Amino acid sequence: MLEKNTLHRIQGRILLAGAGKMGSAMLGGWLAHGLEPRCIAVIEPSPSAEITALAASGIEINPDPAGIGAIEALVVAVKPQSFPQAAARLRQFVSHSTAVVSIMAGIRIVALREACGGAVIRAMPNTPAAIGRGITVAVPAADVDSGQRELADALLSALGVVEWVDDEGLMDAVTAVSGSGPAYVFLFAEELTRAGIEAGLPEALAARLACETVAGAGELLHRSKLPPDTLRRNVTSPGGTTAAALDVLTGEPGLRNLMIRATAAAVRRSQELAG
Repeated sequence: MLEKNTLHRIQGRILLAGAGKMGSAMLGGWLAHGLEPRCIAVIEPSPSAEITALAASGIEINPDPAGIGAIEALVVAVKPQSFPQAAARLRQFVSHSTAVVSIMAGIRIVALREACGGAVIRAMPNTPAAIGRGITVAVPAADVDSGQRELADALLSALGVVEWVDDEGLMDAVTAVSGSGPAYVFLFAEELTRAGIEAGLPEALAARLACETVAGAGELLHRSKLPPDTLRRNVTSPGGTTAAALDVLTGEPGLRNLMIRATAAAVRRSQELAG
């Protein structure tokens, strides 16, 4: 696979549809890792001042389909509810050889192919992509060739780690675990803050302790070669304070059961949204 630091080798045109938070994160990652501005065009009905200013660097904003030429990849980052209206315009840019990379939640490959054409890759990034620390899971349609997959991998790698699967049926679970997962972590930091306040800490100190602890533990998990259960055991002395707290978290109903239920609820909702 191409690495994100080889984006400077891309010479074809890349069209980004949607420059909201995730689309802008992708655009920033592409530029930071060497993709030439002249290779990029952006479709955004209401571009921010920051996006508009990029025109001076060579990025084309809201191009005319008749004048843009062949598009090597179309990256669809519009809101899923806006896609039916956007699809008719996007289809004008797509040829049979265009890699169509969608990061929209709940829109399946068959719907993307019918609406846009091209060789479709469906992907699910998550919000840490905004700082280049996201994880994206991608699944290609059967007609995606190796070159199109490599191009999609390079573009998605600007957001962080990329994993590939062959079964689109896994994407609802991916959405529930990594797509929604950052919200679970943020909620844990919120509730740890509240627990600290209940235990007598000043609010500001409780918030600082909770947020820095979650961030630090996440970074340790990221850097360590040890699995999470080993890291947990390493900070849990038998009969100590951490063990007392974990007895509560692993009791009934227990964090394990709550996470299974929460993930199942997210999977069901993802399936409902997909129709």
